[in-house]
Amino acid sequence: MTIYIALLRGINVGGHNKIKMAELRSSLEQLRLQNIKTYIQSGNILFESSEPEEILQQKIHMKIKEDFGIFSDVIIRTAEEIQEIINQSPFSDQMILEASTSSKGECMHVAFLQTAPSKVNRDKILPYINEKELCAINGKDVYLLFYDSVRNSKLANNLKKLEVPATVRNWKTVNKLSSMVEEFDHKK
Repeated sequence: MTIYIALLRGINVGGHNKIKMAELRSSLEQLRLQNIKTYIQSGNILFESSEPEEILQQKIHMKIKEDFGIFSDVIIRTAEEIQEIINQSPFSDQMILEASTSSKGECMHVAFLQTAPSKVNRDKILPYINEKELCAINGKDVYLLFYDSVRNSKLANNLKKLEVPATVRNWKTVNKLSSMVEEFDHKK
C-alpha cells in the first residue's frame, strides 16, 4: 500500500465550501481508503491505498461532489513526493529566515499543481517575480517565497496563468504533513 496525501482546493476558506473533517473522513472511508487522517480544516488528507493516483484523484473528487455538493480540485502526492519537495527546496534556511522577519504572515509556500505547466505558461509568471516575491517551478510544484505578504502578492494572484489546477499550502503545513507520514509509518 502507498501512503498518499490528498490536497483539496478551496475547502473551508472564507466561510465557503464548508466540510467537517470528521464527515470527510467518513465519506472517504466508503472509497475503501485505509488509515485516513486529516490535518487542519483546509482539506489535507493522509491515507493508504493500493490504487493509482489518477484513479484516486477522480474518486475523491466525485465523492466530495456527490456527498457535499462541492466541486473541489483534488491534488495528490505520495509520501515520498512530499519528502522530496522538502528536500529539494530551492530556498535556503537563511533566505526563509530573512523573509520571515519581514513578512506579514507565513513567508514560504508551495503551490501543488495537478500537472506540470507548459513552458509557455511558466513564462507567463516570470514578470511577477522580483526581489520581494520569489518563485521556482519544479515539475508539478511551485515554491514561493514572500518577503512581504502572500495576501497582496501579484505573483500568487497570477499562478492561474500556469493554466493547471493548483492549491497552495504554507511551508509549516508541508512539513507537518511530512511528520504525520513519519508517525503513520511508525504505527505499523
